[in-house]
Amino acid sequence: GEQGAERVVRVVLAAGVVQCYEGEQGAERLVREELASGEVQHYEGGRGAERFVRREFADGEVQHYEGERGAERMVRVESANGNVHYYEGEQGA
Repeated sequence: GEQGAERVVRVVLAAGVVQCYEGEQGAERLVREELASGEVQHYEGGRGAERFVRREFADGEVQHYEGERGAERMVRVESANGNVHYYEGEQGA
């Protein structure tokens, strides 16, 4: 890129967390967090409005979430053994 157009693409925190970003300079948005435990969290949405959409665990389990930021609810869990569980209803209901 051109000089002065640098943007954040990856942040490595001392706690072992790696954050990955996409977007133009000044509008970078969080798309993935890799935790020291091996868990990976995925996000969608614009900067400041990122919502949690998927969590992958080191054992192969994957949890899928839907909903607005701050009100995400789990809708599907794919277990490492191939089982899939579906959920419906409001968060906390």
